[in-house]
Amino acid sequence: MSVSARFTGRTVLVTGAGSGLGREIARAFAAEGARVVAAGRTAAALDATVALIEAEGGTATAVTADVTSRASTRELVRRTVETYGGLDVAVNNAGILRGGHSAADFPLDDWQALLDTNVTGVLNALQAEVAHMRAHGGGAIVNISSNLGPHVRIPGVFGYQVSKAAVSALTRAAARDHIADGVRINAVSPGAAESTMSLLPGETEAEREVRMKEQSPLGRISSAAEVAAAVLYLASDAAGSAVGTDLVVDGGVSA
Repeated sequence: MSVSARFTGRTVLVTGAGSGLGREIARAFAAEGARVVAAGRTAAALDATVALIEAEGGTATAVTADVTSRASTRELVRRTVETYGGLDVAVNNAGILRGGHSAADFPLDDWQALLDTNVTGVLNALQAEVAHMRAHGGGAIVNISSNLGPHVRIPGVFGYQVSKAAVSALTRAAARDHIADGVRINAVSPGAAESTMSLLPGETEAEREVRMKEQSPLGRISSAAEVAAAVLYLASDAAGSAVGTDLVVDGGVSA
């Protein structure tokens, strides 16, 4: 367990927790004393996340859920509250990437899938989370966006960029709507990070490292732990006046 225990006694829900950044965020909260609900679509992956947390001395449980379903996100929050007695922090991390096409040639099936998961999925989860939090003394929500879309644009990932720009706008608008309810809503926008999503098709991690030495002012990708640290800060009491913030963690790419 971490020396710090900022989240002792608090229940934290993380969507998309079966791999990548979601898994690292779930582990980071557990290491600081939180009871973590790891949510996602694949039970085996979630079980692996829970096993890692428990091996590190933390407390976690896995709940399968599909954020594209309004009913599923409500059931997810219900089960979270049933398991641990409440919900203090939620991290809406579940997302997908579709690329390889310009705007004029972007397949509508990919467009719809991106909107369903990356935008409507965040909204479904947020609505279920706020419904509980505003009735039980408030809480903190962190949405995972991206530097692509809200802060920088590159060719070939049109639909993903649009979906993440929408997450940033959704976060800011919802933050203004619900701070009076005691619910703080913010976003973290990672750049290329320690995740398979930052690999180009067919690219190895070593090749990504060479590419990022040229593309990033920092000269490297962000570690998953660095992204998780930003999430934990926004969810913590130290960020009590951070409302509608979009915290970019991209090594200066969008600076």
